[in-house]
Amino acid sequence: MRSLLMRNPVAIGASWIGLYLLLTVLPLLILLLYPPTPNDARSFWTEFSVALGFLGLAMMALQFALTARINQIEASYGIDLILQFHRYISLAAFVFIILHPLILLVIRTDETLQLLSFFQAPWRARFAVLGTLALIILVVTSIWRKQLNIQYENWRILHSIMAVLAIGFGLAHALGVSYYLSLFWKGVLWSGIAVFALWLLVYVRLVKPYFMQKKPYLVETVVPQRGDVWNLVLRPRGHEGLRFQPGQFAWIALEISPFRMREHPFSFASSAETPDRIEFGIKALGDFTKTIKDVKPGTKAFLDGPYGVFTSDRYENTAGFVFIAGGIGITPIYSILLTLADRDDERPMTLIYSSKTWEDITYREEINALKNRLDLTVIHVLREPPDNWSGESGYVDKELLSRYIPKRPATRNYFICAAPKMMDRVE
Repeated sequence: MRSLLMRNPVAIGASWIGLYLLLTVLPLLILLLYPPTPNDARSFWTEFSVALGFLGLAMMALQFALTARINQIEASYGIDLILQFHRYISLAAFVFIILHPLILLVIRTDETLQLLSFFQAPWRARFAVLGTLALIILVVTSIWRKQLNIQYENWRILHSIMAVLAIGFGLAHALGVSYYLSLFWKGVLWSGIAVFALWLLVYVRLVKPYFMQKKPYLVETVVPQRGDVWNLVLRPRGHEGLRFQPGQFAWIALEISPFRMREHPFSFASSAETPDRIEFGIKALGDFTKTIKDVKPGTKAFLDGPYGVFTSDRYENTAGFVFIAGGIGITPIYSILLTLADRDDERPMTLIYSSKTWEDITYREEINALKNRLDLTVIHVLREPPDNWSGESGYVDKELLSRYIPKRPATRNYFICAAPKMMDRVE
């Protein structure tokens, strides 16, 4: 059974989901299975509000595991999906925690209002108010960060601080009330959950950057490509380099310490067979990416990775591949093609590549040369073709795909990387 789980990504993914659900509800179930005073009757709505509070607190603690970039978890879903889940489940935890005092306010208005009077209330109530305020700040600054004009690096620091305060004050409130945590081992259980969450934060912010600093890279050169794309070429310094799977990506800290919370994710644009020379394809779109062309050789860089499930290595038994790319979405696919060429892969492959113009086709000559090393068919689709263009033009739609998708489509694995609108259309 263990070997089956190791080979089956679906089974591995399902097991992580099961573990998450178990860890979320287990502390609550233990509290309910061992009530503190069986004869002390409390109303249903009081118990329900308390259950929501404990459930929300457990969910908040588990968010640290979702954002810790744990390779074993990330390899089952991909970091994009995990971060999306983190956002939505954080909002759910926020709702549960906010409902806890609101329900008590409705059913016990006078008593709850007295507890909300911050300077007259006992410390357990003050902890609840402080924890709730920290949580509100965390959510508001996450949803409206750009509108509030908070720089990303500063937001990450604030986000971490507010998360720790929300959980710390929440736990202090629960221990202060002591109704369900009156038994020593229950307090130890919940304190252990909080310590575990804090350790994950320390691991991400201190331990991982420490090991990253031990394996620096130096910029060898920056190579201009078509489509306003630049290949950042790195060489490992004092170590063997990073082993990755083609199609994956890494977070790069360039010219700064890895302890700084300013890093950027980019896809590998080189072969996985050459870990001693790593390249990243970077399109000049934002403030940081527009400066890549000016990076000097010898500049120090640090990598956190590899991450991602967008890789051909997960499908070694497939009969062939169909790659569909748009613009800079070619980067991870180009890494896959380079790697398969270095491995002398003989399987049939089709690349459908959408670009604006003929001059915008990133890695155009390099991909053309790969046709001599792979069983590769390349179809360029131009939105603005030149007058003498005889190839495909317009957009990658159902009619175009029907002309190039294999007659037995289930025999291939499909990789799509493009703007969200194009990906939706293609899917």
